[in-house]
Amino acid sequence: MRLHSVTEGWAIALDQLGANKLRSGLTILGVVIGVSTVMAMASIVQGIRQQIVNTLEVVGPTTFRILRFFSQTPLNPDALPREVRIRPVLKPEEATALARLPEIHYASIWTQLFERLEYQGVRTQLLAVFGADERFMEILGGGIVVGRPFTTTETRAGAPVVILERAAAERVFGRLDPLHRFVRLGGKPVQVVGLWQKPENIFEPPGQDIGAIVPFETARRSYRYDATNALIILVKPGPGVPLNGAMDAAILQLRRLRGLKTGQPNSFDLITSDQILSVFDRLTSAFFLVMIALSSVALMVGGIGVMAIMMVSVTDRTREIGVRKALGATRREILWQFLVEAATLTFLGGLLGILIGLTMGEVLKALMNFTTSVPLWSPIVGCVVSILIGIIFGVGPAARAARLDPVEALRYE
Repeated sequence: MRLHSVTEGWAIALDQLGANKLRSGLTILGVVIGVSTVMAMASIVQGIRQQIVNTLEVVGPTTFRILRFFSQTPLNPDALPREVRIRPVLKPEEATALARLPEIHYASIWTQLFERLEYQGVRTQLLAVFGADERFMEILGGGIVVGRPFTTTETRAGAPVVILERAAAERVFGRLDPLHRFVRLGGKPVQVVGLWQKPENIFEPPGQDIGAIVPFETARRSYRYDATNALIILVKPGPGVPLNGAMDAAILQLRRLRGLKTGQPNSFDLITSDQILSVFDRLTSAFFLVMIALSSVALMVGGIGVMAIMMVSVTDRTREIGVRKALGATRREILWQFLVEAATLTFLGGLLGILIGLTMGEVLKALMNFTTSVPLWSPIVGCVVSILIGIIFGVGPAARAARLDPVEALRYE
């Protein structure tokens, strides 16, 4: 009997949807907006997280970073708190000393700039420019496709040379061969010695594409940079050396170089890939919760719309309900019929919201150059939530229909 009622409820709901297309469409609009927003946000958050994970895999899960001060949000370099000001700025000599340790395979100081490339009047937007060493590909991955890396002499001397990211080179040079030509980086001439092809999975926030690599000394001497937020020492443990062992060795060496005594706190911070990922997870979780809250408002509006339309439907079909009761339908069957009808209405809204959300997610991922799949749980949750909305907000109208007196219902005009 129940299976028959469900099938009948579906048939009646689809008939009502076809008979009142505009009214039904407006009714489920809130459900569509809410579910599609959740789907799109789940897709984007998953995409960003996967790109972060992929990038950390390129850098290496054991690579750790030494900072002057670790903050989840960038600090204002012109108004640093005292706890940051009392800490020394990272120095190249410290990275060199770390690189000499037997536990360390790679240690180098890097900085990040944001400058424009310009060649014969063609200019780019602001691009991320790394000041690094000749072994930068051990951190960023990818490879030199044309030309060569920096020489050790160029790195140490701070020579005015640059390795351009391939796409950035195409933007300013077009079909010209950029090798050995001088391009202006931040208004200063530098000679192109190579083209670097970045790996596909490197994470870059929109508007912050990596455009070029210059020697660290070149960046330090020729450009302004933020010594607190944009200065970092990247460290990789040696083969077979556990991460904790390499970190302990680095901490001891830095404390010795800075003359810190036993009991004094470190005047620097160390962070690992796991810590970066956990910070990002907290930020994206908070963002996702905000989007869920906003989506819930749309779902609530959709639920109220469902309740209103079902109340109207009960009123319009009072005589039909009376006939069904006169033919032997019980209150439970009438209640079940209208609940199924409400759930079917919101389920269709949920399916439409899932399709729209998936499409929005794919479009945004394509624009942001993400390569990831939508988490399996999101469409399942979308379907379940939409059905629950129909049931919860359909209880009132269904109960009203079930309580109608058959005699009065048959007299209704």
